Parts: sequence; C-alpha cells; structure tokens
Amino acid sequence: MVNKMPKHIASGLKYLAAVKLKEQGHNQQKIAEELDIDRSTVSHYLNGRNLSWNSIDVAKTITDLYPKDFLTMVQAIIQDPEKSRKIVIICKKYEYDAFVDDSCIGCGLCVDLCFMKSITLVSLKAQINSIHCCGCQTCENECPTNSIKILEIEDD
Repeated sequence: MVNKMPKHIASGLKYLAAVKLKEQGHNQQKIAEELDIDRSTVSHYLNGRNLSWNSIDVAKTITDLYPKDFLTMVQAIIQDPEKSRKIVIICKKYEYDAFVDDSCIGCGLCVDLCFMKSITLVSLKAQINSIHCCGCQTCENECPTNSIKILEIEDD
C-alpha cells in the first residue's frame, strides 16, 4: 500500500496558496495558472469541497516552521523545485531584507546554495532579491566572509 499522505499535504499547501492568492485579488484562472492546477480544482479549494481538513492543518503547521524547515518540508512534499519555490514564496509567513556587505568576494557559493534562486552575482558581488528570499539563512550561514545578513521585516 502506498502512503498518500504527502499528496494530501501537498493539496493542503496548494489550498493555503490558493486562499492567499485569492486574498491578494487574483481570480481563479490566475490562481490555477500560478499553482499549475486546473481551474476546477481551484474552485473546489476555494469553496471548501474535496478537502482533507487534517491535511490543511498539517500544511498550516508546516508553514509555521522555522523558514529553513518550512523550505525543506515543502521540497520533500512537492518534489518539484519550481512548484516548491512558488508554494514557499506564496505561503511564507514573513518578508525578509537581504544585505550583502562590501566584504563579499564573489565566490558564488551563495548562488549555488540558494534553493529559491534569489541570489545572483553582479560585478563579482552577490545580489539578493529579497522578494524571493524565504529567510532560510543558508547563504548567511555558509558565506565564507560573513558578508550576508538576512533580516526579518517587522510588521508595524
């Protein structure tokens, strides 16, 4: 017997993402395109049909994890890098500001380590797209020159 729990939890994560996108003003077609699911599934999610409420509770718990753990769990459950990145960007609880000091030597380690693909090298210095940063701090922890700082943006 195959364990279907990860599929149910993936559906829970997609449900949470669909709800967030709806709250941001997206229509069902745009949500379906963003999550790479059909529009009827989005309709079912948003109308509370065909859902496992336990899976949604588990998905909510996953989104509450420390950012690196949240990222790791989504990767393990979704098993598609691009779709995982979308779920993380949509469902992350906090926004982050990412800073790179002048001490950056442009080694590129952070670029290779960033699952979210939010880091590029420009003129041999790391540049971080804070919008796509999930706050996992992998780049900050592994930077050989301690040039990267990831800070959670405080809500007012």
